[in-house]
Amino acid sequence: MPISQKLRTWAVATAVIAVVVVFVGPSIIGPESIVGSRNVLTTAKMIQLPVDGPESLDWDPRGEGPYVGVTDGRILKWRGADLGWVEFAYSSPHRGNCSSNKVEPACGRPLGLSFEKKSGDLYFCDGYFGVMKVGPKGGLAEKVIDEVEGQTIMFANQMDIDEEEDVIYFNDSSDTYHFGDVFFAFLCGEKTGRAIRYDKKTKEAKVIMDRLHFPNGLAISKDGSFVLSCEVPTQLVHRYWAKGPKAGTRDIFAKLPGYADNIRRTDTGDFWVALHSKKTPFSRFSLMHPWIGKFFIKTLKMELLVFLFEGGKPHAAAVKLCGKTGEVLEVLEDSEGKNLKFISEVQERDGKLWFGSVFLPSVWVLDHQ
Repeated sequence: MPISQKLRTWAVATAVIAVVVVFVGPSIIGPESIVGSRNVLTTAKMIQLPVDGPESLDWDPRGEGPYVGVTDGRILKWRGADLGWVEFAYSSPHRGNCSSNKVEPACGRPLGLSFEKKSGDLYFCDGYFGVMKVGPKGGLAEKVIDEVEGQTIMFANQMDIDEEEDVIYFNDSSDTYHFGDVFFAFLCGEKTGRAIRYDKKTKEAKVIMDRLHFPNGLAISKDGSFVLSCEVPTQLVHRYWAKGPKAGTRDIFAKLPGYADNIRRTDTGDFWVALHSKKTPFSRFSLMHPWIGKFFIKTLKMELLVFLFEGGKPHAAAVKLCGKTGEVLEVLEDSEGKNLKFISEVQERDGKLWFGSVFLPSVWVLDHQ
């Protein structure tokens, strides 16, 4: 059969499958269940935003916040129910075409946020500009680093700060794609992601882990001895030893029951991981080989691709990992997506869990003693 005819056959078959899936739905392609999970996220309180996509959250050294990075390139601050959300900072001076529900590259896209306690400066990854920072008074952010070992940082994603060593660790998810092409980076099969160490004193940066397939979340252990990087398609959490007898080596810390977004350390040293999606039949199939993922990217509209990847049922899942062993301690869900879905981060603070979303104009709060 000629190649052109094969491609047409594939395209027709894919279209038919897509139509069937849309009408039959999750009974065929639904997300896989996670043993031992608790469906409690349905009770979380929602706080609306005027803009989409509070992908990451953090609080300043005075305990005020949370601060969130949103779709239009700004960082907003929560001032409580009476005052609501106010503008704190922004990635770019070019604000003319910035949209509340669509990412514009010229506006930037703030992702992982981390306050430095001793200075009050807010550092963050921007999905277009690299690592940025802004002072305690906010305003226009300044570039910290946008190149490592002669290579441009294309997709800075999440970061963490070792204040004792005066070092920043962050992920660069791809050497080809920016944030706006996140699904290309995810499905293309290219292992071009990197975890990077930046010394604030010497201004030197070096790659500590390479050949990662779309590393997303990153966090440092409580004692600073290791750094974790979540490789999304493989569901693996890689560990790089920064200190101690294993310094300079890497291993696998955990295997997740789904596809990770951000990871955050708790006060006790454990970690919360937000799952963008649990595993589904479509996700397994599309990740079997790079050409399969690339084919779906070329033939399916993004909305349908997301629908299929989520198993026809957008949902929410958060996983707590033991900080010493990587063992799964707890899994919380909104399995039907009735309240939470598309979550990107989980932060544990003062007996509550806070959730962000890369797509939706909401954060959520759950009492969790």
